[in-house]
Amino acid sequence: MDRCKEIEQTIIKKYRKELWAKFIKGIKDYNLVEENDKIAVCISGGKDSFLLAKLFQELKRHGKIPFEVEYMVMDPGYNKINREKIEENAKLLNIPIHIFESDIFEVTDKNTNGKPCYLCARMRRGFLYSKAKELGCNKIALGHHYDDVIETIMLNLFYGGEFKAMMPKLHSTNFEGLELIRPMYFIREKYIIAWKNYNNLEFINCACRFTEKCEIEDTDSKRLEVKKLIAELRKINPNIENNIFKCSDNVNLDAIIGYKIAGEKHSFLDDYK
Repeated sequence: MDRCKEIEQTIIKKYRKELWAKFIKGIKDYNLVEENDKIAVCISGGKDSFLLAKLFQELKRHGKIPFEVEYMVMDPGYNKINREKIEENAKLLNIPIHIFESDIFEVTDKNTNGKPCYLCARMRRGFLYSKAKELGCNKIALGHHYDDVIETIMLNLFYGGEFKAMMPKLHSTNFEGLELIRPMYFIREKYIIAWKNYNNLEFINCACRFTEKCEIEDTDSKRLEVKKLIAELRKINPNIENNIFKCSDNVNLDAIIGYKIAGEKHSFLDDYK
């Protein structure tokens, strides 16, 4: 058995409960993949997006719903080492990637005064949507996982002053007919890392010009700050992650002062007698 086949076997056998079953649960619970969909799977070069690509390959192989898939890689201006690493991993994992270029790193370098992440993320999303539309896709799949979901909830509470979750799917407001889906919604990051390490795989991390080297981590990141906080809270309450995750699916509107629907603000006083 070649190495790619061995890696694929670990997804559907060794880590079946933690990866494959959770992937299928997300697709079924939120109706993420439908008949005749054409899905653009976005690969950044990291562990999450490459696993997402392999999960979609397995779904194509074993699933009962007919759909098409494109594996997209946008190069925002990677250095040669990182670009080659992505190409090497795609070859190793037998993923037929479609690479296209952009000038995102160059633009953000000039216009963000050393804090490029927000603009970079927005520009990346725009380029990916445009390319997906060009390829005739109706859905775009991103590799956000369970831990991203709970960290986003906490970030919105602490730094946004609102209760707002990362949705498993949503319609694009700027690209009509395109829908964003997050099929790894129920997959824990620790199992993605375990799968990566078990198979001795190496992926790039951020790889932007402000970190340059893959192993460098943004120690000033608010997301990293929240990740560390959750780890500390876990020592007190082992169920903390599950409770944070469940809260967005268990909102009691009888005990909410105000809320928004379709951008319109509502108050508990609207129906208070």
